[in-house]
Amino acid sequence: MSKISSTIGFHGFAARADRSSKTRRWFAAAGALAAAALCADAAAAATPKAIATYRDWNVFQLEEGGDTICFAVTEPQDSSPKSVRHGDVFFLVSTWKSGAASNQPSFMAGYDLKERSKPAARVGSDKFEMYTSKNEAFVEEPADEARLINSMRRGSTMRVSATSSRGTATSYEISLLGVSAALDRAAEACK
Repeated sequence: MSKISSTIGFHGFAARADRSSKTRRWFAAAGALAAAALCADAAAAATPKAIATYRDWNVFQLEEGGDTICFAVTEPQDSSPKSVRHGDVFFLVSTWKSGAASNQPSFMAGYDLKERSKPAARVGSDKFEMYTSKNEAFVEEPADEARLINSMRRGSTMRVSATSSRGTATSYEISLLGVSAALDRAAEACK
């Protein structure tokens, strides 16, 4: 990957660094996460700090509004259908130091998701339905969040399916290599 020195911005978040294109997209996900989670004024937004990389997963920390958010994030290894533009797509697991949430999985698409659709994450034979909010999807019940995290720790791949606001059925293959170490590091960073 080529290294490019540039300033990136997303939802008012900017970071100055020598980063690959993939890492810049993770910073964009961090900015979107913070904007969505904190509903902060874009001008007052903080910059996420890269903490570690574990195989296919990266760990970031973001300090904002007196709280710290730590999260593991990855991009899909494969996207379908190939004939459509997916934009930047991520799967995140977030923990707030304040305890507002712990190990909260979410899917972030590069497009708006169809309202009232039911995106799903599958690890092996385990299926977890999600609800949508604009371009994001979340697991409804905390117990199901914990079950999904446990399945992710045991699995090697996860498949996420969703429907765009235009009605296009999409599917993503997410590598789970490194997820356990990334989740442990994110939890440690937010103790």
